[in-house]
Amino acid sequence: MPGIENRNTGNCPFNCKASDMESVLKQSRRIVVKVGSSLVTNQGQGLDHAALAHWAGQIVKLKKIGKEVVLVSSGAIAEGMQRLKWKKRPHAVHELQAAAAVGQMGLVQAYETCFRKHELHSAQVLLTHEDLSDRKRYLNARSTLATLLNLNVIPIINENDTVATDEIRFGDNDTLAALVTNLIEADVLVILTDQRGLFTADPRKDAQAKLVEQAKAGDPDIERMAGGAGSEIGRGGMLTKVLAARRAARSGAHTVIASGREADVLIRLARGEAIGTQLLAETMMLAARKQWLADHLQIRGNVTLDEGAVEALAIGGKSLLPVGVTDVRGNFERGEVVGCLDPRGREIARGLANYNAVETRRILRRGSDEIESLLGYIGEPELIHRDNLVLL
Repeated sequence: MPGIENRNTGNCPFNCKASDMESVLKQSRRIVVKVGSSLVTNQGQGLDHAALAHWAGQIVKLKKIGKEVVLVSSGAIAEGMQRLKWKKRPHAVHELQAAAAVGQMGLVQAYETCFRKHELHSAQVLLTHEDLSDRKRYLNARSTLATLLNLNVIPIINENDTVATDEIRFGDNDTLAALVTNLIEADVLVILTDQRGLFTADPRKDAQAKLVEQAKAGDPDIERMAGGAGSEIGRGGMLTKVLAARRAARSGAHTVIASGREADVLIRLARGEAIGTQLLAETMMLAARKQWLADHLQIRGNVTLDEGAVEALAIGGKSLLPVGVTDVRGNFERGEVVGCLDPRGREIARGLANYNAVETRRILRRGSDEIESLLGYIGEPELIHRDNLVLL
């Protein structure tokens, strides 16, 4: 990925002119695309079906060149407002929930129609903050999205406004998109808006404002320069996008903030054209996830491995299978962190368990093909997948 430069252009302390840049999308495989309300609605008058068809067509082209795409789309509440003939966005939670419930019907139907024309299936996934803060539900959501991608289905994600309350709602789809980026370990988050990107000042008020083409995600200076919300229909402003980029960077994902008004913006980004603002993560994805596992989670239990399993993990880079486990200690739940001990009791690795302690005791020393008969179901063939495991 390109490095973060610091060329001063006028009063711009960031990389405001970087014609030699290449879009981070070009080498990326898994992408989360977030489209705001202004890009999918007709100035608040319900959904813009031509716009939805436009986004669907670009996503189809991305898939044809080998990209995996998850779409986070606003528009449900705006569509519900139009159907209910409400002119202003309500403030009461129960009214927002009602608008979302009505609007989700139109949003999912519209997207399904668009993708069906390209002989592709889409799937609606509604999330709340609790889904991603609870480890069990987090893993279930992660597994569902991974399965949908493997099935060549387009996941369309929105906040579950019909049940969310002030305590659990994400508050804007920029934050939701960043959390989904971390959830599925995407390479890049693309936030499409009605602005060209991040400027040194609000371009609607300051004619001298310059576009920041590249900066470091999480830089306090860019957070200070980001403005407020821009419309009555959507909730997010540039600040929520910059903060979303900082959140996405924690898992090593870069963020692009660009105008959805640009012709074929997703296709051009995928070809390498630098459009809008790139906010780059300093930590590579694998390093970020391994650091998170190694340093920031409390171990809930331990599993002891035989020599074959130790070699498979330490030398072969393999996942941990139940057949290689000889003993289980602790009372951990699915999705919690467990330590992996060698036969001498030394911790050699730790990772996220796909089964709880009781289930692990039932399947230890057994082949993965026996899991379903022993437990009555099979979640994953591995006890710990190598992507969720770090060697110590």
